[in-house]
Amino acid sequence: MAASKPLIVAGVLSGTSADGISCVLSEISHSFLNEDGTTRSLNEPKITIKELAFDTLPWSDKNRETIFRLFKARDLSIAEVCEANFRLGEETAKVVLHTIALAGLKPEQVHLVGSHGQTVWHQVDDNTKQVTSTLQIGEPACIAELTGITTVADFRVADVAAGGQGAPLTSTLDSLLLRQPSSSHRWRALQNIGGIGNVTLLPPVGFSGSLSAVAFDTGPGNVLMDWFIQKKSKGALLFDEDGRLARSGVVKAELLSKMLQHPYFERKPPKTTGRELFSAALAEEWNKTREEMKICDEDFMATLTELTAVSIVDSYRNYLSAANVDVEVLVSGGGSRNLYLMERISALATQNLGAGSTVSSHDT
Repeated sequence: MAASKPLIVAGVLSGTSADGISCVLSEISHSFLNEDGTTRSLNEPKITIKELAFDTLPWSDKNRETIFRLFKARDLSIAEVCEANFRLGEETAKVVLHTIALAGLKPEQVHLVGSHGQTVWHQVDDNTKQVTSTLQIGEPACIAELTGITTVADFRVADVAAGGQGAPLTSTLDSLLLRQPSSSHRWRALQNIGGIGNVTLLPPVGFSGSLSAVAFDTGPGNVLMDWFIQKKSKGALLFDEDGRLARSGVVKAELLSKMLQHPYFERKPPKTTGRELFSAALAEEWNKTREEMKICDEDFMATLTELTAVSIVDSYRNYLSAANVDVEVLVSGGGSRNLYLMERISALATQNLGAGSTVSSHDT
C-alpha cells in the first residue's frame, strides 16, 4: 500500500492569552509501509508532518480590547458579539494568507484550513462539572471566503456536543506522534502554558499498566500573572518578562496554601477550565487577600507563579498516583518563555516525581 499524496494544511488559533493569532502551514502525509517494505496495521499508519511556515501576528489593540470585554461577558449586546465574530474571522484569514506567502505558496495550493477560533466562553455546570456549552468566534465562513480554501472549524463545539470536555483537543494527535518508544520507561507530559495550562500525559508505547493516556486542563497558566503585571504597570506591561518580578520576590506559603484550596485542583481528570473560573474577579479577590496580609508586589507575583508551577506538577503526581514515575515534560506556549516559571516547574518535578524527570521547552 503506497504512501498517500501529501495534504497541505493551515492550522490557525488564538489562545486564552489572546496575544495574537498563530498559524502553521504543514505538509501531512501517511503511509502503511515500513522502511523495510513490510505493511503496517491499518490502525497504525506512519504519519509524517513537515512544517512549511509558522508565524504569530499580534491582535490589534482594538481587537484585543474586544476579546477581553467578551471574556468578562458584562454589558455586551448580541450585536457586538456578532460584529466581533466576523471581524476576527476576517483578521484570521489575513494571517492564513500571510503564512501561506511565507512558505512561498499560493492559496490554491493549500487543501484545507483548520480554525479553532477564539474561545470567549466555556460553560461548566457547577454541580456536575460537565461542560454544557462553549463559544468560539472568528467566523469560518469569512476565512473560507477570503482565502478561497475549504475551512473546517467548531472542533471544540463538536467535542462538547459529543459529551466531551471540549479541551484539550490535541491529545489524539499527541498520542499518535509523540509517545516514548517501548524501550523507554518514562511517561511524556506535553504541557501547554497559555492563559490556562493544559497537558497530555502519555505512557510509553506498549505500556501495560492500569493508567492510560489522558488530557486535561491543569489550571491557571499565565492568566493570573498577566492580570497582576498589567494592573501593577497600568497596562504598560502585558506579561512578566522572563519572570523577573517573580524572581525578585519570595513565595508566601500561607497565601499559596489558600489558593491551592480552590475546588478545581481537587477535581480528577478529565477536566477543563478557563477565564470563567480563573477570572479577573478571582484575581482581584486574591489580590485583596494579599493586601490584607501585607504581602508586597514582588512576593505576590512569586506566589502566583508558584501556583501555576505547583498545580502543573501536582496534577501529574495525582494522576500517576506515585512519586517515583519518571516524566519527560515538554512545555509549549507563552509560559515556556518565562524562565523563572520553567525553573520552578523543573525543581518541583525533580522533588515530586521520579528522579529521572526532566523539563524543557519545545524551543530547545
